Amino acid sequence: MIAALFPGQGSQEIGMGKALYEGSRAAREALDRAETALPGLLRLMWEGPEEELKLTANQQPALLAVGYAAFQAYLEAGGTLPDFAAGHSLGEWTAHVAAGTLSLEDGLRLVRKRGEYMQEAVPVGVGAMAAVLKVPAQTLQELTADVAGVEVANYNSPEQTVISGTAEGVARAAEVLKGHRARVVALPVSAPFHSSLMWPARERLHADLFEVELHPPRFPVYSNVLAQPETRPALIRELLLEQITHAVRWVEILQHLKERGVQTYLEFGSGKVLTGLVGRTLEGVEARSLTNPSEIAEHLAVVG
Repeated sequence: MIAALFPGQGSQEIGMGKALYEGSRAAREALDRAETALPGLLRLMWEGPEEELKLTANQQPALLAVGYAAFQAYLEAGGTLPDFAAGHSLGEWTAHVAAGTLSLEDGLRLVRKRGEYMQEAVPVGVGAMAAVLKVPAQTLQELTADVAGVEVANYNSPEQTVISGTAEGVARAAEVLKGHRARVVALPVSAPFHSSLMWPARERLHADLFEVELHPPRFPVYSNVLAQPETRPALIRELLLEQITHAVRWVEILQHLKERGVQTYLEFGSGKVLTGLVGRTLEGVEARSLTNPSEIAEHLAVVG
């Protein structure tokens, strides 16, 4: 069984998607559609400047466009539809576009607004995020239970958890955790994503998302909130909103996929972050990143 994985913020890079555009007709058509929906997106992806590409409102549609384009190139080359799909944070939206829940154009416009609303929800400097290493998630939660203004944002792997909240709360939590030999790394983000501080963004996106038609996905897509697959459009809509203020339960998603018999995990888009997380979370499975036509061809040649 196969699971298609789609990355979230942090996987972007200058030049992303260019090899797909030049080497795959299906990817080129997808990226041309993305450019029509959001003029200037391809130039930004291929030429930068990097600081502009890093902006949340630009990162999110760029990653969605490239993830969808890579998936279309894979299908064009003879790849089969996955048994399941999952995306990390923003990647859940890409998974739904790939599954046909949302059109590419609607998905791009919505994640552009999602990025804008998330950026504007909290003034710069008020919020913060940090990755916590070497401490299991349960221990982290126990150690920080009495620290105000901090929440778990991402359960990335058994030994990597991300915290989010006010700058003061994250700093206090970091002090406590370092006292218990944890490694805490401040993340270069502009807002405290996946925390209750994102409520204003969730409220603003509500009206936009309810104006768009959603369809049953052609393969089950995992919800970051439930860590379970969901195929009912009405519930998917609610979960995409809820995702903004809730933690990404990535470890549970991967474990559930393996329990369902998934042995092959294919990451579509830019970078290899999720491929690495699979390797650090699951044993005895195959994980590959498919970011360009040559990687896609190599994978399909192996599987026959």
